[in-house]
Amino acid sequence: MASETERPRVVVSVTTSVDGRLTLGGDRRLIEPANADAWQSMLPESAQRLEALRAERLRDRYGHYATLEGSGSLVADAAASPFGPGHESKPDLLADHLPPELVGREGHESWFAVVDGRGRVRWTMKRVGGADLLVLTARAAPAAYLSFLRAEGIPYLVAGEERVDLGAALRRMRERLGVACVVATGGGRLGGALLRAGLVDEVELLVAPAAIGGTGVPSLFDGPELAEGDAPVRLRLMSADAEDDGMLWLRYEVAGQT
Repeated sequence: MASETERPRVVVSVTTSVDGRLTLGGDRRLIEPANADAWQSMLPESAQRLEALRAERLRDRYGHYATLEGSGSLVADAAASPFGPGHESKPDLLADHLPPELVGREGHESWFAVVDGRGRVRWTMKRVGGADLLVLTARAAPAAYLSFLRAEGIPYLVAGEERVDLGAALRRMRERLGVACVVATGGGRLGGALLRAGLVDEVELLVAPAAIGGTGVPSLFDGPELAEGDAPVRLRLMSADAEDDGMLWLRYEVAGQT
């Protein structure tokens, strides 16, 4: 999989039900308070402690990692860009935008990176949980969106034509920002895209003792079915811990990784 000189190590780190669901319904994003409260009500007492410990262990292993989310965690899947249709932008807008006063700022520690190739999120904040916002976008993003990001001083990297090329974006994060580890906490489509692109190195799962079911409910790795002749990605169990209240903490590495 990844060479340390090519791209950051990618860890998919999420909390799921026993059937691998990431939310309670297809359009019930956890960013919305009512949905977040309903999700939290299903988790036993140990979940919050384990989530904090998992984040701490990741920092211990990889330092100040970048968090990776998909725009689908923030806006409805069918939402159009508020900046109009996409088209080829002016060359100056298609250059990566990394304001030196932000990238080189004293005290900067980590990034909250969001894949948004269509310019669907109108950002109202520049930091998330102490991390600086970084947008990963594509050449087809609306010019008005890229202009908005520049006007707001929000850094972005351009990778891919119609869609964000995740492999290229990750390599740029390493080359231009020195990111050594990316922790993907987003929805099933982001996880599925990373898996199909061969970009997953490690999987950290907190599994709640609950089943959700349903068709179209986001799950751990959503995406196209395996092509005929393709093999599943084999994993090696690195650790497994069980709490008395039923929570599981499972850590896997893609087979062949060191």
